[in-house]
Amino acid sequence: MRKIILDCEQMKHRHSGLHQYCLNIGKNAERIFEDCRGSNTIRFYVPASAAGDFENKRNCIVEKKYHRVLKPFLWDCDIWHTPFQSGRMPPVSNGKFKVLLTIHDLNCLHEGKPVDEQQRSVAHTQKLIDRADAIVCISEFCKNDVLQHCKVNGKPVYVIHNGTHKLHEPLLINTSYKPRLPFLFGMGYVNRKKNFHVLLPMMKSNNYELVIAGKLDEPDYIHSMLQMAKELGIQDRVKLLGPVSETEKSWYLKNCFAYMHPSLAEGFGAPVVEAMSFGKPVFLSPYTSLPEIGGDAAFYFSSFNSDQMQTIFENGMAEYMKNGMAQKIINKGKEYNWEAKAREYISVYESLK
Repeated sequence: MRKIILDCEQMKHRHSGLHQYCLNIGKNAERIFEDCRGSNTIRFYVPASAAGDFENKRNCIVEKKYHRVLKPFLWDCDIWHTPFQSGRMPPVSNGKFKVLLTIHDLNCLHEGKPVDEQQRSVAHTQKLIDRADAIVCISEFCKNDVLQHCKVNGKPVYVIHNGTHKLHEPLLINTSYKPRLPFLFGMGYVNRKKNFHVLLPMMKSNNYELVIAGKLDEPDYIHSMLQMAKELGIQDRVKLLGPVSETEKSWYLKNCFAYMHPSLAEGFGAPVVEAMSFGKPVFLSPYTSLPEIGGDAAFYFSSFNSDQMQTIFENGMAEYMKNGMAQKIINKGKEYNWEAKAREYISVYESLK
């Protein structure tokens, strides 16, 4: 029997993609191991706020202050899984256990950041790679970035796409925002990287609302978006909701006219797959991993010129309606299944001898 520990530090951010990543990899691996009755076990090193998130609380190791100097749970650990490239590594193991590192992206290289900031970020990831025995990247694009900008020194590098969890029943409550008009929906941290502002000039050419859910991450960027909406005369049709509940998110995805994701840099793009599960037309930027994830079931903005974006949107919607693409899009979304992805991770765990 091999004992695996998944570091779930990032579950402290409850509305983040990394929270969902740790939760779904963990729950599905836990269930698979239990069905196999004793072949392997997985435990979760969690912040106190996430201790009740897994089905079997006995598998949770809750972070304690004294763990900074003493980590008794490592004494019989066989594999430590660091699930994020800015995460933490356990103390040097002296070969007592193996380390698996998951890298979600090297987006610092694609966000127009200063060179010294890019170098610091890549250097931190390199330190984790040096400590790891194997590496998982969540897209082929991410793997290519790692191989081009880091030294893996012959260590195995696997690609395992993220999955998408089963969405909650769509529901708005009394305090939820309910659009008055047909609406376009976007989701994610509202910051420069997500590039939501490029949608605003396009909105002058249509009569939809634009509804964006997600943490309001950069105050200056948000202010500039709202100012742009005012100058364009569309401020009444642009709604920045901030974080929403899982049931609210499902309602917006189910009822939107189309899903918009013009992000400049993504390691994967989980919201895109969530929109696909409802068969919605998705309009993406052509950058980083998004064409890999959307494939031929998505539409792509070839530029961020507002007239060209509106033309791509109109032509894409016409194709979606004419060809009845909803089922094709749903089928594409089904490729990203967390149980299947957990089994792929288990295969990697089993390869670490």
